[in-house]
Amino acid sequence: RIVFSKSCPLSGKDAPVVDYKNLNLLRKYVTEKGKILPSRVTQVSTKKQKELSAAIKRARYLALLPYVSG
Repeated sequence: RIVFSKSCPLSGKDAPVVDYKNLNLLRKYVTEKGKILPSRVTQVSTKKQKELSAAIKRARYLALLPYVSG
């Protein structure tokens, strides 16, 4: 059986920093309705998914991202 290695787009050498101020990055991991995409869709590792969701929630709290759009 062939196993494909799934590499996390937020881990590695030239990966972007997960930060609540990096809105362009955070918007890639949120649906049009404002929901956080699951890691099985985005291929993000568990550790980075937790960082990502905390950053999105912090950005929402500070009104940098909407909770719901539409």
